[in-house]
Amino acid sequence: MICPYCDGSDHRVMESRVPDTKDAIRRRRECQTCGRRFTTYERVEEMPLIVIKSNGDRVPFDRDKLLSGLQRACHKRPVPTAHLEAAVRDIEVSLRNRLKQEVTSNAIGELALRRLKDVDTVAYVRFASVYRQFEDTDEFADELHRLEREPPLPRGQRPLDEHMFELLTEPLPVERSPRRRLRALAGGLGVEDDATTPNGLKPEEATDGD
Repeated sequence: MICPYCDGSDHRVMESRVPDTKDAIRRRRECQTCGRRFTTYERVEEMPLIVIKSNGDRVPFDRDKLLSGLQRACHKRPVPTAHLEAAVRDIEVSLRNRLKQEVTSNAIGELALRRLKDVDTVAYVRFASVYRQFEDTDEFADELHRLEREPPLPRGQRPLDEHMFELLTEPLPVERSPRRRLRALAGGLGVEDDATTPNGLKPEEATDGD
């Protein structure tokens, strides 16, 4: 390593510190040639993670895309971005701890669902509706009722809004097609709809790197 100011190679470490992210070691160094100080970071070289999509394609793992998917699920929900960033870091650590270079998009989706369940119930259902490709209102109802039967929610998390259950049980006009019925339910849940999925997020948009 050389000094960025004079190209000298003789320097000593003045201070070493591990940042809050714990993904590197920060060292403050002093050049013995020119006397100036500079900072270096040491990181472990990570092997690249490859995501296997459902169609067999392989793409690099994209943490920014995963974060974007979680943020969409939490749209207009009281979830701090810092919580989602921490969730993405936890997911990536879990994937790397498997000591496998290739992971499936399905594995990433399941890890994301586990984290969202602890963060916000509504965001969890939104993400699940796309990731698991719910086809009708019954699947929404099954998921919501299953969550209602589970142990108490983490501290600070609000219970499911009764309005959601009213939407699920309220008779819908018979002339509506299954697609329009699902769209009506999605709208009631505060989910933005498009012609592809209940909330505008394609099933693999939140989990792959493409």
